[in-house]
Amino acid sequence: MMIAQATETPISTLLQQQRSFFSTGQTKDLNFRLAQLQRLKQAIIDRQDAILQAVKSDLGRPAFEGYFEIGTLGEINLALKQLKSWVKPRRVPTSIEQFPASAWIQPEPLGVVLIIGPWNYPFQLMISPLVGAIAAGNCAILKPSEHAPQTSTVITALIRSTFDPSYVAVVEGDAAVSQALLAEKFDHIFFTGGTAIGKVVMEAAAKHLTPVTLELGGKSPCIVDADINLEQTAKRIAWGKFINAGQTCIAPDYLLVDREIKSPLLNQIKQAVQEFYGENPATSPDYGRIINQRHLSRLTTFLNNGTCILGGQVDETSRYIAPTILDDVSWQDPIMQEEIFGPILPVLTYDSLDEAIVRINERPKPLALYFFSRDSQKQQQILQSTSSGGVCLNDTIMQVGVWGLPFGGVGDSGMGSYHGKASFDTFSHQKSILKRSTWFDLGWRYAPYKPERLNQIKRIVTG
Repeated sequence: MMIAQATETPISTLLQQQRSFFSTGQTKDLNFRLAQLQRLKQAIIDRQDAILQAVKSDLGRPAFEGYFEIGTLGEINLALKQLKSWVKPRRVPTSIEQFPASAWIQPEPLGVVLIIGPWNYPFQLMISPLVGAIAAGNCAILKPSEHAPQTSTVITALIRSTFDPSYVAVVEGDAAVSQALLAEKFDHIFFTGGTAIGKVVMEAAAKHLTPVTLELGGKSPCIVDADINLEQTAKRIAWGKFINAGQTCIAPDYLLVDREIKSPLLNQIKQAVQEFYGENPATSPDYGRIINQRHLSRLTTFLNNGTCILGGQVDETSRYIAPTILDDVSWQDPIMQEEIFGPILPVLTYDSLDEAIVRINERPKPLALYFFSRDSQKQQQILQSTSSGGVCLNDTIMQVGVWGLPFGGVGDSGMGSYHGKASFDTFSHQKSILKRSTWFDLGWRYAPYKPERLNQIKRIVTG
């Protein structure tokens, strides 16, 4: 495939170019898809240093956490390995009244899709859905977040040097550019971001009856039972909450802890934070920064809630907020009314697991739910009595790294899912096909409908 010279093509023209290319049928070819996935993989490998530098510049992220962005290579590898099986038609049995016949489900690409990425993991969450779009045989237009400008620049350079824009293209810009894109007719829109903008995307898509995948967020609870490994639990909570300075859509949003172990758990979390980032996290090379001043100001207002027992320091110049724990928080406090998306951990308590479940179910369904307990019966109680996009037992965040697990929300935390085959399915239409033979016809369905025909249809319908 020839790579065209990158130009700032009008959106409507770019969209028409992609529709024209899709109509050639080239993207449907399995070998073509595999080749493009391999090109994408190699492009990421070749630009690792640039990607790491970009996310460090945008988010102050250390190289270790920067590699989470490059971790999307794992998803590409899975697609390369399994795509041949994913594209195969799936046979479906037919009933006797269809005899002789065969039926199958055949996945086919949707066409031209729009992928709008967020700023918190600006490379991975842009490229990961692209893997699914390519694997399913689509053309794609990408819109990186303008709030992570260095990463947006790297994505643009990578895509434009790897793919012809009539196949995969990037459009950079602010909210006005997103609005212009959303005004166009796409065959699918994949959006990762906040709930408020998700509603805007869905409203725009509805005007064209365009299907959407919305990867949103919410207040993901972290419930802690008394029956735990205290030190291990504290480390896993602290790590999941404070990586990327808390700017992770599935970060534990708040702690809901059994009152009996609240004090020792918080002491262990404090100790874990010190082990991770030292006495002064502001000087740690392993601790990130808030994306911009607007989000810093929003987060700073939350520091007035409850009692700060760890952290609380803010440096506006460097966009720094220390890893912070807030005790004595109530369910009515402002910090409990919206997703925090920052390094502030409010703590609430419960006296019985039933009480904790009631509290969680009173609120919108979260993207993730975490439960720490060695009691298998309590684990089952949580799984059966709550609803969330996903659940992780006795750890945080790590569920997102299992590419075979569909990742997505439910209710206010989103709709649709992706990762692995779920990505392929998201960007595919499952076309149902029935093939009848002409060598024989039972003739049971044709008029005139005599009494014996009526009895026959009754037997077919009622079994």
